[in-house]
Amino acid sequence: METKFLVFPCEIKTTGDAGTFEGYGSVFGNVDAYKEIVEPGAFRESLMQIGMPSLLWQHNSDQPIGVYTEVREDDKGLFVKGELNLEVQQGKEAYSLLRQGALKGLSIGYRARKREYDEVSRIARLKQVDLYEVSLVTFPANRLASVDKVKSLPETERDFEKFLRDAGYSRSDAKRITACGFKADDAEALRDAEAEALLSVLDKHLKG
Repeated sequence: METKFLVFPCEIKTTGDAGTFEGYGSVFGNVDAYKEIVEPGAFRESLMQIGMPSLLWQHNSDQPIGVYTEVREDDKGLFVKGELNLEVQQGKEAYSLLRQGALKGLSIGYRARKREYDEVSRIARLKQVDLYEVSLVTFPANRLASVDKVKSLPETERDFEKFLRDAGYSRSDAKRITACGFKADDAEALRDAEAEALLSVLDKHLKG
């Protein structure tokens, strides 16, 4: 199995459920550190036949740190949405590093099934690969393969109100619940709560 391990700028946003993140494990059409270009459609058969890749820490097969809930190709590349296991020490640490911005990369573990090599440019085009895992890494080979969003529960009243708006509540309801039910001192407890449970409580509060 091959792996693609460069530092690059990355924007990380916090919004939504604790422990989840999303980004691109591979980006189509650009040359990576190994002088390879992944072409659109390269992952299609693998996703249908092999299924979801594993979520690993730094390509270490002994350290799974969660699961992927969505993996698909779009116009940009291989989009992934993962859920870190915060009961696993390395998953908890990875989440903390993502939120801090210290960890920024995604990288794939794969086997090339169809590869075309250009003798002039010395660039290989990956046309079909078997995708086995997508790791959170410090140094990805493709500088564009990055984590776009890291989702966490809100820590301020403003974040809490936005959290409610994103969940589908109207502006007036979000403001009312925020004014009546959120305290900044509760941030630590909120981070450990499940977002769905929180929304369920808020829904009952509204109906009441």
